[in-house]
Amino acid sequence: MSRSTKIAVASTAVGLLALGGALSIAGQASADPTTSPSSSPSAPSIPGSGKDGHRGGPGRGPHDSDLAQKLAEKLGVDQAKVTEALKAVREANKPTSPPSAGASPSERPNRPDPATRDAALAKQLAEKLGVPEANVTKALDEIRAERKTERAAELKNRLDAAVKDGTLTQAEADAVTKAVEKGVIGGR
Repeated sequence: MSRSTKIAVASTAVGLLALGGALSIAGQASADPTTSPSSSPSAPSIPGSGKDGHRGGPGRGPHDSDLAQKLAEKLGVDQAKVTEALKAVREANKPTSPPSAGASPSERPNRPDPATRDAALAKQLAEKLGVPEANVTKALDEIRAERKTERAAELKNRLDAAVKDGTLTQAEADAVTKAVEKGVIGGR
């Protein structure tokens, strides 16, 4: 490999790392740190994830109404009832003390794994709404899948624009897409 090829490869790698870091920082900057982690579903495709890339779930302010609307539609329940149920679940799962300063999510005590949190959320919502837990689980899974598809389309549009503007090459955009899909950047 020639010296100029090595330099080009290294420059591309550094550029992709920088882009990944920027995407990660932007996602973290938009997160709402005041929300109870135990009341929000997790995984890259989370209810509450909006067009702004905000990660979250129940208890995420304006995202609650979006989640409540979608759940109400899928469950055939009044949106106001879903909104109140989400609020009640969030309050019931509110931590009794704030996390330690600088503690990462995995370092927080008594934090259940994502599957356990998701199951608890579905169970609590089902009880409050008077619908079968399986229906709530299915609705939450559908909402996650829809939002994951929306985020993938939004990323593709941004990367296509960057390629068109000459900010990235198509190979770099493809590498970013692959990194996001594999959870290397911008994912959990």
